[in-house]
Amino acid sequence: MKKRTILISLLSVFITLFFCGGKTVSAAEKTYDIGTDVTFAPFEFQNDDNEYEGIDIDILNAIAKDQGFNVNLRPLGFDSSVQGVQSNQLDGMIAGMSITEERKKSFDFSDPYYDSGIQMAVAQGNDEIKSYKDLEGKTVGAKVGTESADFLEDNKDKYNFDVKNYDDASGLYGAVDNNTVEAIFDDFPVLGYAIKQGEKLSLVGEPEAGNPYGFAVKKGQNEELLEKFNAGLKKLKDSGEYDEIVDKYVDTEGNSEESGEMKNVEAKKDEYVIASDTAFAPFEFQNEENEYIGIDVDLMKRAAELQDFNITFNHIGFSGAVQAVEGNQADGMIAGMSITDEREESFDFSDSYFESGIQLAVQEGNDDDISSYEDLDEKTVGAKVGTESADFLDEHEDEYGYNVKLYDDADQLYEAVSVDAIDALMDDYPVIGYSVAQGQALETPIERESGGEYGFAVKKGENPELLEMFNEGLKEMQRTGEYDQIIANYIDDSGDATASESSADESSLIGLIKNNYKVLLNGLWKTMALALISFALALIVGVIVGLFSVAPIKTLRTIASIYVDVIRGIPMMVLAFFIFFGLSDAIGITIPDFTAGVITLTLNASAYIAEIVRGGINAVPTGQMEASRSLGLTYNKTMQKIILPQAIKIMIPSFVNQFVISLKDTTIISVIGVVELLQTGKIIVARTMQSTYVYLIIAIMYLIVITALTKLAKVLEKKVK
Repeated sequence: MKKRTILISLLSVFITLFFCGGKTVSAAEKTYDIGTDVTFAPFEFQNDDNEYEGIDIDILNAIAKDQGFNVNLRPLGFDSSVQGVQSNQLDGMIAGMSITEERKKSFDFSDPYYDSGIQMAVAQGNDEIKSYKDLEGKTVGAKVGTESADFLEDNKDKYNFDVKNYDDASGLYGAVDNNTVEAIFDDFPVLGYAIKQGEKLSLVGEPEAGNPYGFAVKKGQNEELLEKFNAGLKKLKDSGEYDEIVDKYVDTEGNSEESGEMKNVEAKKDEYVIASDTAFAPFEFQNEENEYIGIDVDLMKRAAELQDFNITFNHIGFSGAVQAVEGNQADGMIAGMSITDEREESFDFSDSYFESGIQLAVQEGNDDDISSYEDLDEKTVGAKVGTESADFLDEHEDEYGYNVKLYDDADQLYEAVSVDAIDALMDDYPVIGYSVAQGQALETPIERESGGEYGFAVKKGENPELLEMFNEGLKEMQRTGEYDQIIANYIDDSGDATASESSADESSLIGLIKNNYKVLLNGLWKTMALALISFALALIVGVIVGLFSVAPIKTLRTIASIYVDVIRGIPMMVLAFFIFFGLSDAIGITIPDFTAGVITLTLNASAYIAEIVRGGINAVPTGQMEASRSLGLTYNKTMQKIILPQAIKIMIPSFVNQFVISLKDTTIISVIGVVELLQTGKIIVARTMQSTYVYLIIAIMYLIVITALTKLAKVLEKKVK
C-alpha cells in the first residue's frame, strides 16, 4: 500500500513538472527597482497623461510581463540612475545607455537592444555649418555623460571647437535655440524626435556609428535579472513585437512619429488664486520696485501666459500657503515645495520643475570648526519649519547629538545664525547661495545633500485642469529653452544664486530709507487701517458686551462672561488661523486676508474693551444707582443720564491704551498674509539681508506713532477730569 502511494505521489510530481515546463511558481512575483532618464525621447518621456512611455519603457514592460516580474520605474535622470545602481539603490537601469568598455568595468550589460548612432544638428537657417571643419572657434553642446559628449571631447582639438555639456535634453536644445551654442550632438533618433516635436533644428552630415544600447546592472549583481531581460528580449525579437515597439516611435529614417504641439487645456475658472511664500529667494522675493519675482513666480506667470489662464498671487508664507490650499483659500501653491510621499497624501503635484538639494551653512570664519555632521554634537542647528531641511535634521538629530530649532521665515533663520542664536543652519542650496550673494557672511563646510524635486501643488482631487495647464506650459518652456533662461536669471551655471541688481545702495541706513520709504509708508498705512477699522468695530461690540456684563438680567451677564472668557482664552494667532483658514473652509466662502485680520483684531479687542466698560461702570459708586432708582428713574435712564457719563471719563485713557495694544497686535496678523508694516520689513530683509537697519527703521516708526497716541491719551485724560 505504501509503495502504491509513493508511486502515485511521484507520478503527480512528474505530471506537474511536465505541464508547468519545469517552472517554479511563487506566491508573489519579484519587484525590481529600475532607474531611467527623466526625458530622453523617444526612449523615455511622459505622455499627455503624465505616464512614462517610449522604446525603453515599452521593451522593459513587455519583458517583465513575459518573464513574470514587476517593475518599479524610477525616472531619476541618467546620472542619478547610474549612481543609484552603483550604490545598490536600484537593481538596474535602462536609459539609452551605450555599452562601452569603460562602463563594463562597473556594470554588467544585457544583449544590445538598440543600435544607435550620434549626429550633429544646428538651428534651422544656419547655413554656415555644413561639416565638422566649420565648427572651428565655435561652441558645441552635448548631454553630460553621453556618447556624444565623449565624441566631442575626443575631437575638440582636431576641429578646434569648445564643448559645453548640459544635464538634460531641454537645456541642450534650448542652448542651440538661444545661440548659447552653435551646434549640438545627440543620438540621431533623439534628434529626429525633437524635430518632430517642433524643435527648429536641421541635421548636418551622416550619423556616426555609435555603440549599442544595453540594460545595465551593477557588476557581479542581479544576474537573474539580466538573464530574464536577455531571455525576454530574444522572445520579443523572435515574435516581431520588438519591431512593433520601435516602429511605434521611430520610422526607418530615424525620425519620431509623435507631434510636438503644446496641448491647450481649457481653464474652468476666470481666475486662479496661487499661494506662495513671502520670502524664499531666489524662488520668490520682492525686488527693489516691491514686485514679486523669482523662479517660481516667473515659471507660474509664463505657464499662465502660454495656456491663457488668469492668476493672482497671494504671498502668505509657506505654512500659510499650505493651509490656504487645504482650506480652499487658494487653488494651488508654488513655493519651492518638495514632492514627498507624505505630501502626496494631501496634494496632487505637477511634474518636477526644479531638482534641489539641501546644505549646512555656518558663519564665515567658522569659529566652532564645524567640518562634518559629527562636529554638531551638542550644538543648535536651525531650519525653516515644514521644509526638507527640517525633516533631514529631525531624522539625524539623535545620530549626531545636535538640537533643532525651527523658524517660520528665512529672514529669522539667517538672522539667528548671524547673531549666534544657532550654530548652523540648513536650507536649500540655491537659497543659501542667494544669501551669500547678497552679502550674508556664510560658508558651507559640508557637501550638499541630494534633495527632492520641487512641484506645483493643488489640493488632492481638485483643480486637475490647473495642474495640467502648468504641466503643459512647463513642457513648452523646457522645449523652447525659456525654462533655462528663467533659471539662469537667478542661478548661474555653477548652481550658485546670482545677486539681484539694485539701482540704489541698500547697505546703509540712509540707502535703505531712500529706496524703501514708499513701501514702508504703505505698510504703516495698512497697519493704521487695520487698527482703526478693527478698533471702531471693537468699540461697538465691546460696549454692548460690557453693558451685558453689568445688566440686571442674569442671562445677559452669562453671555457676556462666556464671550469674554472664550475670546481672551484663545491666542490671537490661533484665532487668526481659525477665521482665515478654518472658518472659510467651513462656510465655503473665501474670506480675504485683510477682512480676516479685521475680524480677528475686532474680536480680540472687543473682549478687553468689554472688561474696560464693566470696570468703568463698577468704578462709579453703587449708591448713585440706588439713589436714582429710589427717585423713580428706570435702569436705562439711570445708566444713560448718571452712570455712563461718569464711567466714560474713567474709560477713555484705557480705550486709548487698548488702541495702542491693537496697533501692536497688527504684527500678528501678518501670519495670514496681510502685508502690514512688520511683514513689509521682513520682505525687505529677505531681499537685502540688512535686518539690523530694517528693524531699527520699523521700531522707530512704531515708536513715533505710539508715542503720539500716548501723548493724546494724557491730553484726553486731563480734559475729562
